[in-house]
Formats: sequence, structure tokens, C-alpha cells
Amino acid sequence: MAATQHFAFQRIALLGKVNHEATRTTLLTLERELKAAGVNVIIEQRTAEQLAESDSPTFSLDDLGQAADLAVVVGGDGNMLGAARVLCENDIAVIGVNRGNLGFLTDLDPDHVVAQLLPVLRGEYLAEQRFLLQAEVIRDGQRKEVGRAINEVVLHSDKVAHMIEFEVYVDRDFVYSQRSDGLIISTPTGSTAYSLSGGGPIMTPNLNAISLVPMFPHTLSSRPIVVDADCTLHLHPAPHNGNLQISCDGHRRMEVLPNDQVLIRKYPHTLRLIHPKDHSYFKVLRNKLGWGSRLF
Repeated sequence: MAATQHFAFQRIALLGKVNHEATRTTLLTLERELKAAGVNVIIEQRTAEQLAESDSPTFSLDDLGQAADLAVVVGGDGNMLGAARVLCENDIAVIGVNRGNLGFLTDLDPDHVVAQLLPVLRGEYLAEQRFLLQAEVIRDGQRKEVGRAINEVVLHSDKVAHMIEFEVYVDRDFVYSQRSDGLIISTPTGSTAYSLSGGGPIMTPNLNAISLVPMFPHTLSSRPIVVDADCTLHLHPAPHNGNLQISCDGHRRMEVLPNDQVLIRKYPHTLRLIHPKDHSYFKVLRNKLGWGSRLF
């Protein structure tokens, strides 16, 4: 009997944190056990370089979306973000194994990963679509640079702890002028990341919303605000700021020169995130943030 005929996901891609022994051990275990169960296993190219024992087919990260149905990312949220920004282009399903710290996006326990993953492969899972943000730097009326983020887009100085001035518009409607160290524009996915550290709200993943969180504002009346995710945000930095930067998930950095403008809107592609059947977002918050359990 061909076990693969009973799986909702037929072709599984494995990728993970490089030069990390615990991740390497988990990847080898996954490859061995999944093959034994009759699953077709594919290894991401950079990951395969860490697995000398592997004889599975390898593909670049850019090509994985066309070669696999499900990507299993072993590592922390940073590894998940890096992979997901690319994999979302092909609507490949993604699930994470936590080999990092907090692990808001990585559900599976590395000590029980096979037992948790096999039911998912058989169709016992929850799926959700997480939207990304696209940031564009506009210079002289032309799009100069573009980046995308799953967690957040941040406008900030290229100097450490340096106040900047800028204006914020929502769909050309003036919101406010701001004097602060910058602005964090966060998705619901990113609301438990940098935005949370800056005092932003926690937003459940199903919300179609974006939060704007000022960084160390120079007025006590500045507060986070939540807006519709289908709007377009326009950021107009003051020319006297000098050179600024836009950061996307702390990864992609784009230079913002005097008189540049920044547009932020939804990215056309979404991330298809997979969870085990018993996944609960509020359970994740309780575990990761140390919230109290039930009293009765």
C-alpha cells in the first residue's frame, strides 16, 4: 500500500537554520521518518549542505514553491520569516518546528516533531492566510526600491537613537506629524514582535488591520493607532532629517533620502500558515508571554 496516497501533502520540503547542530539533528530525523512513512522529501539547497548524509533531491529556496506542497521550517521565527517571504510567492503551505527562542510562528515541538507532523500530513490541520506588507521608496515620482515584510516595516534614522520628523497619511488623509525615533507599521503577525516591545497592541491573526506604533515619541499624546489593512499609508519624512532607512522584518533595508516618500500597502501574495489541529492562538500567547492560567 502506498502511504503517500493517504497524505494531504505529498511532497514535503525541509529547510532550517544553518550551522546549528540541534536543527541538523531534527532535520535528519524528519527526513528519515518521513521517508519511512512513504512521503516524498525535498531538501532546500543551503540546508542540504549541512546534511551530508542526505540523498534527497535538492532545490533552491526560490524553486521550492514549485517542487513541494508543504515546507517544514526548522529554526526560530527569524528562519520562518526569511523562508516565508520567498515561499509565499507560490502559495506553498508552511509549518514551523521551534528551534529558536519564543517561537510565535513555529508550532511543532522538536522532541515530538514526527508524532505532531504526521497527522498534519494526513489532513488534520488548521490553515490560515497571513498578509504581508510591501514598502516602496518613491524618489522623483519613481519607485526606487521595494521590500516586503511579514512582521513589520519600520521607518527610522540611520543613526542610533536619533529623533526624526515625518508626516503620516492614510489614503491621502492626513493623520499627524510626528517627532520620534521612528514608526513601526505592523501586521497582526508582527504584533507580538518588535511592535509589542514598543507598546503596540496584540492583534489576533484573523484581523485585517495594521498598527502604527511611534518609537519614543516626543509628546505624551502620541499613541498607537490601528487602521484598515486595505488602506495605503504615505510617509513623508521632513527634508532636514538627512538620510533615513526603511527596514522590512529587520532584514531588508532601504535608504530614504531627503524629499523621498514611502508607500506601505498589502503585498499581493499571502503566507499560507499551517498549524496542528489543536492549535490555539491564545494558548500560544499564554505560554510565550507567561499569562496566568484559569482560576476555576
